Amino acid sequence: MYLSGEIELELTPQGTLAERCACGGKGIPAFYTPAAVGTVVQTGDLPLSHDANGKPLKYSTPKDVKVFDGRPHLLENSIRGDYAFIKAWKADRLGNCQFRLTANNFNGVMGRCADMTVVEAENIVELGEISPEAVNLPGIYVSRVIKSTTPKEIEKYTFSTSSSVSSIENSLGHGPTKERRKRIVRRAAKEFKNGMYANLGIGMPMLAPAFVGPEIDVQLQSENGVIGLGPYPIKGTEDADLINAGKETVTLNVGASVFGSEESFGMIRSGRIDLSILGAMQVSGNGDLASWMLPGKIKGFGGAMDLVSNPKRTKVIVTMEHTDKQGRPKILRQCTFPLTGKSCVSLIITDLGVFEVNFSTGLTLIEIAEGITVEEIQSKTEASFVVSENLRLML
Repeated sequence: MYLSGEIELELTPQGTLAERCACGGKGIPAFYTPAAVGTVVQTGDLPLSHDANGKPLKYSTPKDVKVFDGRPHLLENSIRGDYAFIKAWKADRLGNCQFRLTANNFNGVMGRCADMTVVEAENIVELGEISPEAVNLPGIYVSRVIKSTTPKEIEKYTFSTSSSVSSIENSLGHGPTKERRKRIVRRAAKEFKNGMYANLGIGMPMLAPAFVGPEIDVQLQSENGVIGLGPYPIKGTEDADLINAGKETVTLNVGASVFGSEESFGMIRSGRIDLSILGAMQVSGNGDLASWMLPGKIKGFGGAMDLVSNPKRTKVIVTMEHTDKQGRPKILRQCTFPLTGKSCVSLIITDLGVFEVNFSTGLTLIEIAEGITVEEIQSKTEASFVVSENLRLML
């Protein structure tokens, strides 16, 4: 509908959307954020509407930019809605709401930023049945409460047959593809350090913890509002209120915590997350990342623009196959797809090798896969790179 001109659509980074709603609910008209600096969000090159042939008719407005602590930030206006329709586990007759497990997500922040908030509650309870400290959304924000009459659904059933690495490997594909991806995932697992807080993208990044030894304790964070993600559930134990940002069923480790998406992205932008591992469509020689759009296809930004917005405090690692399905390089002099972030990727792990990224001087090949030559990597890499004097086999 967007590409055919039927609707006008403003794409917004997920964390920015959460904060725009949070500010709208607090009476704050605008704020500055580091997310999306250097992208089409900043420059105003994002089409808002198209004609019937897919030609852009209207573009977004360029953002005001100000520098704080040496870093550019974009001005974003808050959002206040006419209506919000949200889901709660429990609600009482005063409108106080309690969300269950990871089902807080955007429910709390949306419920706070609308003139009329309508709550669909699984359970409507008497006053006092929700203890004061368990109220996630105070009733002052709520206009209507209705009883839910439909069962909860799960969009992506994701199971683990056991906690062993062998069961995880089934998610990597088959044949040569499986071996390439396994090499990438095993190497990515070496980047986890004891005590880290880490955020993992869907796909290969989510599989890396299975290759981490028991001596390494890492807390996994997910943008929908959880710290302490556990493995995928055994079939039959899945819970519709326990999902990750990729909508996959998950479990929680002992000591986990859950919260709203606005708080989740706040800890991301502020650099509380030590490590972020993401997939990519393209990476440039100076660490620019393109991961959200292919020509003619719109995926939306998701949370990646927020995840890469503080590279001085959050190490950003890209895991991807070295070339695309047509054999074309994915490590380029300059990204040709719209950017997710500029100068943000610190390490690139592919099936052929590992590159360190210096935002000023470029790429250094520090590891090479067994059976691969430097000449082969050069032939499949558009961006120039230097070879480390201490080049070694991939760990």
